[in-house]
Amino acid sequence: MDHSSRHSVSVAGVILDDHGRALLIQRRDNHHWEAPGGVLERDEDILTGLTREVREETGLDVEPVALTGVYKHMLRGIVALVFRCRIVAGHLTETDETRAARWVTADEVQSLANQAFAVRVLDAMRFAGLPAVRQHDGTHLLGAASALGS
Repeated sequence: MDHSSRHSVSVAGVILDDHGRALLIQRRDNHHWEAPGGVLERDEDILTGLTREVREETGLDVEPVALTGVYKHMLRGIVALVFRCRIVAGHLTETDETRAARWVTADEVQSLANQAFAVRVLDAMRFAGLPAVRQHDGTHLLGAASALGS
């Protein structure tokens, strides 16, 4: 197998509060605002990786409710699976991986995060039953979006 054709898989959890706001974290490494998440370990299943990543970045234990989108970073070969999640335990805390966290409206998501990461949160906030499927270059969306089953 040609190693340049390999992909990595990441996961992110979009957590909504009782007011419909989403939790965004500001990453320590690049200062970007995005949903908590990260790359799966090679021997890790998807849901274990999701809950681990969210806990590492927020201090919260979550349970996935629905897969809301699949996104591919076309330049880096990263496929991201995004889930809407609900909190089951823990307390929101600053961690080694996050500088800050805040609950934001859809408008605030668009002003804080770049397009490629904001759309993941917005798709989860507006989720209507079918996951979105999108491509991006790390900053901007590429091509037309679709939903599974359409």
